[in-house]
Amino acid sequence: MNIGSAIFLGIVQGLAEFLPISSSGHLSVLQNLFHLNSLEDGHLFFDVLLHLGTLVSIFVCYWKDIKDMVREVFVVLRGGRTASGEAVQGRLPAARLFMMLVIATLPLVLIVPVNGLVEELYYHSWFIGIAFLLTGCLLYVSDRMAPGRKTEKNMRIRDALIIGCCQCVATIPGLSRSGTTITAGIAAGLDRQFAMRFSFLLSIPAVLGANILGIVDAIQSDFDLALLPVYLVGMLAAVISGIGAITLMKLISRKNKFGFFTYYCWAAGIVTLVLSLGY
Repeated sequence: MNIGSAIFLGIVQGLAEFLPISSSGHLSVLQNLFHLNSLEDGHLFFDVLLHLGTLVSIFVCYWKDIKDMVREVFVVLRGGRTASGEAVQGRLPAARLFMMLVIATLPLVLIVPVNGLVEELYYHSWFIGIAFLLTGCLLYVSDRMAPGRKTEKNMRIRDALIIGCCQCVATIPGLSRSGTTITAGIAAGLDRQFAMRFSFLLSIPAVLGANILGIVDAIQSDFDLALLPVYLVGMLAAVISGIGAITLMKLISRKNKFGFFTYYCWAAGIVTLVLSLGY
């Protein structure tokens, strides 16, 4: 692997992780159809660093939310009092948001027994093409849903579970995690901008869990220390492109339209299906 490939893969990971177009699907297509594979020849550690880069992007863009959740959770653990012992008046929306994120993460345990089957799908480009088409359909539907008003202050446990179950389905390569969970949130009555914020914050435990599992495999694989600078450059590219993608999604959520991504996913699906016929 050279620096050019590392930067390219980092940009793809950062953009596709947060734009509703499926990072796993794009990386799989690059691997299967164009033989640009970050996991070959001992590069499994590089894949872990790419995901770590997207995690850093979320922390940079949502640091205030994360800081507020940590602070309010500690207030709850102290019986509703601040560190100085002063009683907190009123609700704690950030602590409630944290609770909803935990609840929405719980359904991911359902994936563990079938994780091997899901990973097998990464090698079937025709299936990924179909998943791209389904992602486009989800985005098309989300643009036509009536706007909701729920936020962390009044969303229900049922809403969190619905979004969490949809996140499980979105582990299928080619089906966008962000697109699926945002659409599920809008369908559950969440405010569109909050649905996007909830989706991105929800990716923290999902990406962190995948990184922990990946680190175990990466340690057991062959790792060429000389390639570490190249890996870090790719990780930096993932961080920068991830921040750019999140910023773009914030702007798009205010416009209430995912139209461009709808047509992009349909086009990507058709191209992937056509190219897969030759393999």
